[in-house]
Amino acid sequence: MLRPDTPALILAPMEGVTDAPMRAVQGIGGAFTFAVSEFLRVAHAPLPRGVLLRHVPELRTAGRTPTGLPVQVQILGGDAGLMAESAVMAVTAGATAIDINFGCPAPTVNRHDGGATLLKYPRRIREIVGAVRAAVPVGVPVSAKLRLGWDRVDAIFENAEMAAEGGAAWITIHARTRTQGYAPPVYWPLIGQVRGRLGIPVVANGDIRTVEEFRRCRDETGCRHFMLGRGALADPGLAGRVAAELGLADPPRAAVIDWPAELRRLMAWTPAASAEGMVKRFKQWLRMAAAYGTFTRFDEVKRAGCVSELLAVLDLPSRTPDATEFSEPLLTLDCQRPQLW
Repeated sequence: MLRPDTPALILAPMEGVTDAPMRAVQGIGGAFTFAVSEFLRVAHAPLPRGVLLRHVPELRTAGRTPTGLPVQVQILGGDAGLMAESAVMAVTAGATAIDINFGCPAPTVNRHDGGATLLKYPRRIREIVGAVRAAVPVGVPVSAKLRLGWDRVDAIFENAEMAAEGGAAWITIHARTRTQGYAPPVYWPLIGQVRGRLGIPVVANGDIRTVEEFRRCRDETGCRHFMLGRGALADPGLAGRVAAELGLADPPRAAVIDWPAELRRLMAWTPAASAEGMVKRFKQWLRMAAAYGTFTRFDEVKRAGCVSELLAVLDLPSRTPDATEFSEPLLTLDCQRPQLW
């Protein structure tokens, strides 16, 4: 999925936000090289096939969204054996690449031996990556997502080396510690230092919210591979502009961001039966748009309790958009019962 000598732009996994409908929408413009799924937690047993297909329905369609964006499956857990078995099940279900989450800062996840808590135990990172690498076919790449450390930024050097020794094809580094959460600052130069030490690609991640910040990150890290998260959701045009900087896409036409139109696109790929969950996801997304982008009406949005109220706040008609409303209609929509697949 990621080639060492070819630039890449990756959609970050964001729990509760970048689900299958959002991944489909983000794939419309063709800016992203691939996306990483929200993490699937491996606790007391290997992940069953049904869970994988429910959370990563792209597995049914050769690992791609309806808009053609490849999706890598991310798993999270502290038991090397169960992680390996889960990776095998994911590949059996259709996964073409596996990512291992060593970066999630959520307290609940960390208390249960997952995510960033593993940053305190470098040898376990090597063990888990090695077990997954040994379990899946050679042609299926295994990667790892890391933070700089639990509470020390210099922990990244040993942790990154352990991931590489375990067989990671590439690593992604979010340039903060776990104790920072998402508070500033980000330490991009450390990503560059790690990249200089390792013989595998390093993906830079963290606080790339404008083209100017992307350029600074590129200059400070020397990386050719980048991951966008909150910035891509706050500004739907950012991915296209960054992709153009990387030579991945033609420079996008200047356009005013149309938040209602983006919302309607999400609706078109959301199963009709999940209205309550849809409203919750929309609120999560629009909260990011308000915090990091140009959306100014979140105080009104957050009080909406159902789809019709949400649409009313945004001055949208309560109906399903048809395919002619899309600037790039990449799939046929059933306008009466919108479905992902």
